[in-house]
Amino acid sequence: MLKTAVGKLTRTNALRMCAAAACVFAGVSASAQSVVFLNPGKSDEAYWRSSADAMQKAADSLGMQLRVLYAQRNRLEPVAMAKKLAHLPQRERPDYVVFSNDYSTAPSILKALDGSGIQAFMAFSGIQDDLRPQVGMPRGQFPFWLGSLESNAEDAGYLTAQALIQKALKIPALRDAQGKLQMVAIAGDRSTPASTARNQGMRKAVREMQGTVVLRQEVYGEWRQDKARDQAQVLFQRYPEVRLIWAGNDLMAFGAMEAWRQQGGVPGSDALFSGINTSQQALDELRKGQLTALAGGHFMAGAWAMVMLYDHYHGVDFLDEGLELQRNMFQLFDARTSQQLEQHFAQTEVTLDFRAFSKHRNPQLRRYQFELAQLLR
Repeated sequence: MLKTAVGKLTRTNALRMCAAAACVFAGVSASAQSVVFLNPGKSDEAYWRSSADAMQKAADSLGMQLRVLYAQRNRLEPVAMAKKLAHLPQRERPDYVVFSNDYSTAPSILKALDGSGIQAFMAFSGIQDDLRPQVGMPRGQFPFWLGSLESNAEDAGYLTAQALIQKALKIPALRDAQGKLQMVAIAGDRSTPASTARNQGMRKAVREMQGTVVLRQEVYGEWRQDKARDQAQVLFQRYPEVRLIWAGNDLMAFGAMEAWRQQGGVPGSDALFSGINTSQQALDELRKGQLTALAGGHFMAGAWAMVMLYDHYHGVDFLDEGLELQRNMFQLFDARTSQQLEQHFAQTEVTLDFRAFSKHRNPQLRRYQFELAQLLR
């Protein structure tokens, strides 16, 4: 998750880096439960690489075989991948496909998989209301669509904005001439449900401090560092008294911090920045005090989905908990908890025991306990 720079690819890493559905499983028992993850991100993108790495750790722990196909941020590629999988010879098709609804691609992906015999599960983001007529509910219009699991993304926006504001309240020099704290927000995109929910959480934190915090403007950085940098340069010129910068992910926070440095500022000192995601750079910036608030844990949604699919494969359905699950996966990080996270995920050889979270393995479990803190313990 944490170190995206890689040297020589190991055999396992090479398998994860497959970029087309024609890749074959290698070195794994043919009888093992097979899963393909249609990863919407780039293979060198910290968040989506960390998500895939966590899924691989879950697969290794549970004896499943996992193949990750990266869309490289091409909005049409996940649909093309799904079509390729559906047209593979029957014996080469995976048992399950895990996909995300980034850029509202869920309807097209489900249509592409229809009739293939592959079972599908959506992770990381849910179905927004305007797409519901196209897809219905899981196990309805598309019976092979088993369900979904997403983090409560509103928590991320709320926790980071609240922490940002609370820190700023202790620094009088950050207030404007009227004694208020001025903030700008650099959000992700307009269509991904998780992005929308993060924004809602951020606005909730601002509303709670109405009269003290002024949200001057929201822009959409499309999750990109370069675009956020350019937008921040304009915002800082437009609102010279802004001292709080909330960002919908870590890359956009880095872009805004870069823009602040370019005009002679010092992030964490004369302006405060927040981010979401637990990349190595984000954890480093947090410990140096240049990033004031950081939330993460949602990268685990795919790994927790693997646990649910493992149970489903072994006859233990998650239906009793619901078909579209939303769980509180986010937590704020500090120096101590960021260190714990690194210790467990920075090294590829570190094993994690996901069997403890399986209902098939632990029949006494009545509800999935998908908490990062519990896994780290």
